[in-house]
Amino acid sequence: MPTILSVAEAVPEFVIKQEQAIDFARELFSEKFKDIERLLKAFQNGQIEKRHIVKDIVWYREDHSFADKNNAYIESAVSLGMQAIKKCLKNETFLAREIHCEEIDAIFYISTTGMATPSIEARIMNRLPFQENTKRIPIWGLGCAGGAAGISRAFEFCKAYPDSKVLVLSVELCSLTFQRNDLSKSNLIGTSLFADGVACALICGDKINIDDLCAKKTAPAIIETQSTLMPDSLDVMGWDIRDQGLFVVFSRDIPSIIEEWLKPNVSKFLNGNGLQLSDIDYFIAHPGGKKVIEAYIKSLGIHDSMTDISLEVLKQFGNMSSATILYVLRRFMEKGGEAGAYGMCTALGPGFSSELLLLKWG
Repeated sequence: MPTILSVAEAVPEFVIKQEQAIDFARELFSEKFKDIERLLKAFQNGQIEKRHIVKDIVWYREDHSFADKNNAYIESAVSLGMQAIKKCLKNETFLAREIHCEEIDAIFYISTTGMATPSIEARIMNRLPFQENTKRIPIWGLGCAGGAAGISRAFEFCKAYPDSKVLVLSVELCSLTFQRNDLSKSNLIGTSLFADGVACALICGDKINIDDLCAKKTAPAIIETQSTLMPDSLDVMGWDIRDQGLFVVFSRDIPSIIEEWLKPNVSKFLNGNGLQLSDIDYFIAHPGGKKVIEAYIKSLGIHDSMTDISLEVLKQFGNMSSATILYVLRRFMEKGGEAGAYGMCTALGPGFSSELLLLKWG
């Protein structure tokens, strides 16, 4: 089965602590909401301690056109995307030797927070020495599910072309979508959660001799994946695209939807692979927020310790949309998995949709 060999991050320059975000939101929303102090408890209760963003906080106090924000997205996406690729291909924690750009057969580019044509991976290929025949697969619009979906699509590519080395590059600059004049509760909650993050993963097909490449004793192979779309759920999360840019749509019902919908979805997936939830050793979950993590625990009946790494990523980085699950996955891979141990990746996104991956360390 195709194997995930390396994961690396490129962390944006500016740090915003949650106390700063609270002050910022109070300044912005206090005239709209007379009970602002009650609403600001969402910032404190979410357990996020800090986040990373691509601009200094002063930048977000000013009005910017959609074009200005998107140009900032392109500039930062190229710069941070290149950093993540270089770190992934030279990652001594996971790789016995450097993988050269010329060895890469395909790049899956994942994002939902900005737009570019030519797409970002094409711009990066003009800056790094990828071969001109490298296949480009940009994927837009999957939101928080995008990182897991990107690895799933890379898995399918490597099954079709088992001698391939493939990159999945996720770039989400959520802060650049911020709407200073949107005084909705969705924007308030989004301001409490979302952050910027970039990560890159290397996936190799079966015909690649990973013993020559892998620096650790074990690495996670991808056994199977499952994509699921919930009918008639288009209004659960996503963007409302207007002249001024991307306005967040974020339903308060997401935790309850997870509780009701996720377990049957997961059980069907695992049963189809001859497994049960009790067989899963590592729960690699996209931490959409504290309530989302709690909904995972309640829905699946798992011990809360299985979400410790997801919660720690949430605390230190916030919700970076599609990139977040790659941050979680890297930490599981750094710890090292026991040979034969099973892991399950799960992420939820617009649609409303679910992406699941079954991993086995070997």
